[in-house]
Amino acid sequence: MPRHKRLEIPGGIYHVIQRGIERREIFKDDADREEFLRRLEGGIIQTGHKCYGWVLMPNHFHLLIQTGAKALSELMRKVLSGYAIYFNARHKRRGYLYQNRYKSILCQKEEYLLELVRYIHLNPLRAKIVKDTNSLNKYKWSGHSVLMGTNKAEFQSTNEILERFGETRGIAVKRYLEFIEDAKDMSRREDLSGGGLRRSAGGWEGVCALRRANEFWRGDERILGDGEFVNAVLKISEEELTKKERLKKDGWDINKVVSHVCKLMNLKEEEIKKRSRESKISQARGLTAYFLNKELGINCVEIGRYFKITKQSASEAVARGVEVAKVRGYVL
Repeated sequence: MPRHKRLEIPGGIYHVIQRGIERREIFKDDADREEFLRRLEGGIIQTGHKCYGWVLMPNHFHLLIQTGAKALSELMRKVLSGYAIYFNARHKRRGYLYQNRYKSILCQKEEYLLELVRYIHLNPLRAKIVKDTNSLNKYKWSGHSVLMGTNKAEFQSTNEILERFGETRGIAVKRYLEFIEDAKDMSRREDLSGGGLRRSAGGWEGVCALRRANEFWRGDERILGDGEFVNAVLKISEEELTKKERLKKDGWDINKVVSHVCKLMNLKEEEIKKRSRESKISQARGLTAYFLNKELGINCVEIGRYFKITKQSASEAVARGVEVAKVRGYVL
């Protein structure tokens, strides 16, 4: 079965889950956890994203991220690739660290933000890593203790969560803890780690009711929200896909994009392939990489092959091109 394209919505809230291959440990000790958080903090600063919740478990982690102008994939690439290299080198191992690609679920903010914060932060208690909420309040490897004020994590955005519980920090923390304790004995909620039709229709009873009425709400395992939210997100995704198909049908390929960028930036086509630090050429290569990746869906491996650079360098060129297109208003 082919994999779904990721849904990349600026300002979207994403529940991110990544597991170790064959459910093996991806964090063996505190040094590993510290290194992962260091990379996460750096990635959040670079991308301008926000992190509302997080937890590190022995063989997986959860993040609750709100994206900015840049894609979620940019943050995850920075964090996951570097950490895997670090982990393999430190523990003298080879091969894949993660089980397939990370799971990212786009969530309807107002309906699910607090539920997801609670679900993510209760993981250590459900897994019996800590014995009670008092221990959870001090647990270093979860955003819960940061909200409680017993630990610090500069990358975590706490104000937007706490202000939903009270006007002063003292009242907000007290009510937040009550919110956590209300769910501490609940079983694991599968509905918060997947997305799709059941939630969009209000559970299985809602699905049955829709079927009886000969109505069908669209479902998608990448989305957590009601039917209206699911449809709105899928419409945006389909419009992007339609644009890519239209561009390809109109003959847009690597060569045509290169020619277009060279005209925009008054360069000769042979210049754009030069390995040069000259700003104009670097910007042109970045703009080309951006158009190829974001508008035509060509991956960074193929872009790197064209420019004879690494996949990482191609990815950096795409990021550079985003800024060039934004500042100058360039489009295909």
